[in-house]
Amino acid sequence: MDLLAHPLGTAELLVVDTETNGLSGELCEVTEVGAVLVGGGELHDRWSSLVCGVAPLRRGIQRFTGITQAMVDAAPAAESVMRELASRLVGRVLVAHNAPFDKRVLRQAFDRGGLQWPDPPVLCTASLARALLPLQRERRLSALADALGIDVEVSHRALPDAETCARVLCALFPRLCANAATVADAIALLAPKRPRAVPRPRCRSGVSPRLPAVDFAQLPRDPGVYLFRDARGAALYVGKSVSIRNRARAHFAPAAGDAEWTAHAAIVDYRSTQSELGALVLENRLIKELGPPGNVRLTRRDDRLVYLRCRLDIPFPILEVAREPAAGHAVTIGPLRGRRLVLELAEQLDSLFGLRHCGRRLPRREHPSAYGQMGRCLSPCLGDLDPNLYRRRLDDALGLFVGDVNGARRLLEHVEGQMREAAAERRYERAAWLRRRLGRLEVVLGRLGGVLQATHAEPRLILAAHPTDRRFDAFWLVAGRVADWAGMPDHDELERRTVAALAGLGGPRGPRGPRGVGTHVPPGEVDEVRIVAGWLASHPETPALVLDPPPDRAELERFVVGAASGPPAASRPREPRSPPVRQARPAPLRPSGTAPQQPRR
Repeated sequence: MDLLAHPLGTAELLVVDTETNGLSGELCEVTEVGAVLVGGGELHDRWSSLVCGVAPLRRGIQRFTGITQAMVDAAPAAESVMRELASRLVGRVLVAHNAPFDKRVLRQAFDRGGLQWPDPPVLCTASLARALLPLQRERRLSALADALGIDVEVSHRALPDAETCARVLCALFPRLCANAATVADAIALLAPKRPRAVPRPRCRSGVSPRLPAVDFAQLPRDPGVYLFRDARGAALYVGKSVSIRNRARAHFAPAAGDAEWTAHAAIVDYRSTQSELGALVLENRLIKELGPPGNVRLTRRDDRLVYLRCRLDIPFPILEVAREPAAGHAVTIGPLRGRRLVLELAEQLDSLFGLRHCGRRLPRREHPSAYGQMGRCLSPCLGDLDPNLYRRRLDDALGLFVGDVNGARRLLEHVEGQMREAAAERRYERAAWLRRRLGRLEVVLGRLGGVLQATHAEPRLILAAHPTDRRFDAFWLVAGRVADWAGMPDHDELERRTVAALAGLGGPRGPRGPRGVGTHVPPGEVDEVRIVAGWLASHPETPALVLDPPPDRAELERFVVGAASGPPAASRPREPRSPPVRQARPAPLRPSGTAPQQPRR
């Protein structure tokens, strides 16, 4: 059977990674090759070999990869290694991360050895992520692995990188098979999809005469999402606006430039929402569902926003700062503006509670680190620490942020209490150290602003307002996720949906059904955390009702009436906040997933 016509689900995929001498062009030589056989979405055989080269290795590349000149000198010749690789590629698909680079250096190695390149079908996991995870901005192998919840222990060596690439492939394999039946279909799916540019004539009205079928007059001036399609109905571009009609027309104004997709547009659809937040969430879901080629930049993000997070599925968990919320069993605090300040806050918490300052990999030491010697780390790296003691310290640190009270205020009260306790015990040096910490923490927390709270700490009902009318989209944020949302329902439906959202009921899979709440955040959905949290951070006046304990019908009615008749305000006393969120799904799309749990107590 022709390999291109072979069903993708039963094809054998050889995931390959190469390490080189770091030189460019014809001087680039392979120093190591690693290969992992993947079949049926599972890892099978593994093979790797160092490769003897001609040019000496520079010191920088030796430090970077850990491959020394002595290792290369003792390795087999390139000809024998490439011949072995060629035998493994027979009847299989070559897969690599940034495959054009690996393919080029391997072809050069084959040419140097006088061997014929087998020319197998090639799939690239970076292109796979671009097609199936369009909102994942960083497509480095380690970033993809982190987004998919794959731990990376070793990098910049051929076989470990090939295994990581293979695990990324397996994580995305079900989605790939759902969109491609054969190997040829998979290659076509990953090919660039930008439509060929066709010159468009202009007219004085500012609207392209190539769009006679488009009736912009039918579009409303409400918030929502508009969708351009070609004559066959294929999606070309998805956009959102607080005024659908004005924004959709603007794409064809003379000053708008010549976007490639506009030459093919023939139909425009729309879906209205009651708020800008509803339009943002709906746009995000439609882009992920339809993958239109016109959406080159799929989301707008503020790179200054970061999260303080703690993954609880690793031994002796650590606090880390990242641009994305943690996927899986974790606690995430944020978003917070200012990476440097958040890094300092993480270091302060580590020192106050004796947590690890090192990375996810736990190094084994014979002697305590510098932090351990100063008494600022419990030193689990020595191998003799009770995990329960470390977990209690971690729970104390995270517990400051998982309640319904401002974590910043709790942290300052904790440090002040420790300082008073040390002074009462006449441990004046520690009291002075805590006093200095307290002063610095006041500065850091003051600059961070807002309320520091775990994303899943406080269930609440928020009403996102229409930009001009007193209409609302109701969002139920439970366990840090959008458990449900809809245009403002009547009182009976509002009570029913509130009970269902708090109970985590699945409901019908549609725009009017609540989304279940669980214990895991799918990596492909963490982008909605940023979207909803960013919007709420810039709209602190948004009416919000705390749902813990669950409100009764009368309280829900008072909250809605107060939001509709007066300035936005919650019906319960609560601190002003810039609330973070997990994830949601709106109108026409399927409801989605879950959120991290708070740490075990």
